Amino acid sequence: MKTRFNTYDLVCSVTELQRLIGMRVNQIYDIDHRTYLIRFQRSEEKCVLLLESGNRIHTTGFEWPKNIAPSGFSMKMRKHLKNKRLESLVQVGTDRIIDMQFGSGEAAYHIILEVYDRGNIILTDYKMVILYVLRPHTEGDKIRFAVKEKYPLDRAHSEAMPPVDEIREHLQKVKEGENLKKVLNPLLEFGSAVIDHVLLKSGFALGCKIGKDFNVAEDMPKLILALEEANNIVDHAKKNTSKGYIIQKKEKKPTQDGKEDFIFANIEFHPLLFEQYKDQPYKEFDSFDAAVDEYYSTMEGQKLDLKALQQEREALKKLENVKKDHDQRLITLEKTQEVDKQKAELISRNQTLVDNAILAIQSALANQMSWPDIQVLLKEAQARDDPVASAIKQLKLETNHISLLLHDPYEDSDEESKLKPMMIDVDLAHTAFGNARKYYSQKRSAAKKHQKTIESQGKALKSAEKKTKQTLKEVQTIHSINKLRKVYWFEKFYWFITSENYLVIGGRDQQQNELIVKRYLRTGDLYVHADLIGASSVVIKNPTGNPVPPKSLAEAGTMAIAYSVAWDAKVVASAWWVHHDQVSKSAPTGEYLTTGSFMVRGKKNYLPPSQLIMGLGIMFRLEESSMERHRDERRVKVMDEESETADSVVEDDKEIELEGDSDEDENVEDKNTLNPIQEEDHLESESCGIATDNNDVVKDECDDEEEKEEDTKCQFPDTQIKIDLSGPKVKLHIDDNQPLITTQKDMEESVVYLGDDKPVTINMSVKEKRAKTKQKAQPKEPKEPKEKIEKSDKTESDNKKEEQPVLKRGQKGKLKKMKEKYKDQDEEDRRLSMLVLQSAGAAKEDKKKNRIKDPSGPKQQGKKKPNARPNVSAPFVHIMDNIDEEDTGPTPEVDMLDQLTGKPFSEDELLFAVPVVAPYNTLLNYKFKVKLTPGVGKRGKAAKTAVAVFLRDKEISAREKDLLKAIKDEMIARNIPGKVKISAPQIQKLKK
Repeated sequence: MKTRFNTYDLVCSVTELQRLIGMRVNQIYDIDHRTYLIRFQRSEEKCVLLLESGNRIHTTGFEWPKNIAPSGFSMKMRKHLKNKRLESLVQVGTDRIIDMQFGSGEAAYHIILEVYDRGNIILTDYKMVILYVLRPHTEGDKIRFAVKEKYPLDRAHSEAMPPVDEIREHLQKVKEGENLKKVLNPLLEFGSAVIDHVLLKSGFALGCKIGKDFNVAEDMPKLILALEEANNIVDHAKKNTSKGYIIQKKEKKPTQDGKEDFIFANIEFHPLLFEQYKDQPYKEFDSFDAAVDEYYSTMEGQKLDLKALQQEREALKKLENVKKDHDQRLITLEKTQEVDKQKAELISRNQTLVDNAILAIQSALANQMSWPDIQVLLKEAQARDDPVASAIKQLKLETNHISLLLHDPYEDSDEESKLKPMMIDVDLAHTAFGNARKYYSQKRSAAKKHQKTIESQGKALKSAEKKTKQTLKEVQTIHSINKLRKVYWFEKFYWFITSENYLVIGGRDQQQNELIVKRYLRTGDLYVHADLIGASSVVIKNPTGNPVPPKSLAEAGTMAIAYSVAWDAKVVASAWWVHHDQVSKSAPTGEYLTTGSFMVRGKKNYLPPSQLIMGLGIMFRLEESSMERHRDERRVKVMDEESETADSVVEDDKEIELEGDSDEDENVEDKNTLNPIQEEDHLESESCGIATDNNDVVKDECDDEEEKEEDTKCQFPDTQIKIDLSGPKVKLHIDDNQPLITTQKDMEESVVYLGDDKPVTINMSVKEKRAKTKQKAQPKEPKEPKEKIEKSDKTESDNKKEEQPVLKRGQKGKLKKMKEKYKDQDEEDRRLSMLVLQSAGAAKEDKKKNRIKDPSGPKQQGKKKPNARPNVSAPFVHIMDNIDEEDTGPTPEVDMLDQLTGKPFSEDELLFAVPVVAPYNTLLNYKFKVKLTPGVGKRGKAAKTAVAVFLRDKEISAREKDLLKAIKDEMIARNIPGKVKISAPQIQKLKK
């Protein structure tokens, strides 16, 4: 398989890449330590150039995996080349060296790519002094490739072909039998493929040898014409764009049904369809650059094809080995029977001799002779030509045996029953008759084995064939799954999808933490973190901008805790979250933020302590036609559950004490996330006095304008929940006869925490809220009936003056300006404006803490909100705006998340499986899941155990089993937090 450019390839590539001249460098990335991407841009035109040291240079239209953190060489090139124009791209002489010049004059920089030997990429200044070298080394004694050394351009070859006389002299010195192409290749700068092509066109045989197929004296003129043709081919490529060809090889694919099947594997790429490849299958492209890009980009797929082919061949080879093994076993058993029969017959025919030999050795042993003495005695008897001693060839006294060389005493009388002389081991514990019987028994035993082997051969071969077919099927299935497998952009991070369909991503290290905040933290997203060493920066992707439910917040908090030192220390801790605009990379004056560190300004909203219980589950990619069955599978479940909760409260006639505060801060973002599980806001509102009475209920006193801009939320569909504030405890009552409130401005949301880890949303009317406020403000007044509390809007507006607190300094003038500004706006206009702005009301914050120096800050959703809370991290937003288009992360559309499901139906069409590690509560509805807690087990073993548990599931389908087998162990183990204990039903049986 061809992996690098030759000289002709480089000439064609340089000619085609001239179209990049005049384009500016937009960004530089590295794929690995040898391969770099340079992104060019010119007005609306964009192009990505790929450089690989020692191998290739071409533009690419494929998405290559970039390193998360740029290498030192990438940073150096970015520093010197970014925003510079590509002024020239030339080949140095006729060598495999390319010189790219960026910028002009003294501001010029050069990138030199060497595509030979081990290759190199070198950055120089305008004087060709090396600023950075990918592979520092020394050539000879004088040429050094190191920083501050001058790059030697003069060492490159200047001519493609030496003089004819020099070629002739060289050929005359070569020994006969040498390959002509191998002799010419070092002398010429055309490349071996071009040399083969011109030799074939000139009538020489492929692989012709000097002295046999080529005569130097006679064939030299024809060779010179061929080399001139090669020179013309290269000259033509320097002036014209070449087509591209990918040469393929037809590989036979083994099948069980006997039919022939083939696959085509790419083996070489060329800018010309050479003579030697005309009979082979090939793919043609409009340009050589496109052919090279296709060749290298599909190389991984080709490797998968070849790997699958190899596995199929091995499976069939195993089947063939099973057949051979059975045949060999039968042959061995037949030979064993025959040998044992002959031994038994020889012992029977030489019974007297065998008995005498046994008696002689036994007598010597009975007389307590040592084994060496017996050996000496035996040799002396053999020297006297004693027939018994001569028959004994070896003493095996350690096993109580002797070896006798026995001949057939009746070989002259019966030719048919003639037996060949044979060395036979005789047991001294038995007579000749006993030894013969032993060999007959062994012969019968071998005969029985032979018969059983014949009987079981059919079954064994059928079993082996069945297993081979299954292996072939699995190989092909897994191969097709791996080729189809789409790696999602978020899989390079820690990730999971919450039970309410929010994508959550977290960084694996400091570089990824930096990347997540800079590239993937968007407007509306939430940032979750924990005050622990090693805690991951977690982002909840929220493209809709709606408030994220508490359940998803708690799940993201569990993830932040799990990927920290808390996991190994087995410590229960709390995480916190903030809005996207509270996270900034801009440090205070005189301070510096390291990689992965950020400034968080404003309030941190603390979540309840998280238990260290994670889960490993499997999600399946659905085919488009199966997605409708799983629509809203992970939806926000609020309305029905709340109604059921309220009904149960009334039926049981229980009193529920509201725990937590009801902070009425009119800040838009704080209002959307009002939740008792959050940390109490220590920032005091400018226009609201906040105090706490003995009943732990927070009361707010707000001015007229703030009451107009109260938060609007939906209410229960079937019941009206009211709150009775008369007693020491807050009680919930439901009035089924009360008409529903349909106006959004009359509704307000309060979230209560019931103490069982289940936040419940309760909607409370504005009238009841005001009644509560008035009652708390005047505790000594006798309690009035409910009918008096529910006054008309007109009566309430008359009493507003009494409810207003004493205004602070400067507030009176501010209030006057606000009234003047909105004096012509009625309630309907205000409500419609709030809907358009998607705002819950005006937000007010402490000026000293939230003032922005730049008055022209970013506007949310394209419009400026009146009195909106200022953006506290304008420098960070400015940084985000400057990130180029390629750096911004993809937006996770809901449809993309809906492609994945954890509970597939039997009729679903599944494409591939994706392992996910998430808080265990998130995976409760998944079909395949195990529980992970801190333990001592290694991650790799835990991953294999989990897959084994999934494969033993009684309800698993064949397709699901194939998809699970296609998952690589490292893909499963990489997101497990650390050493774990894995829990699942029947797991102990599996371990045993």
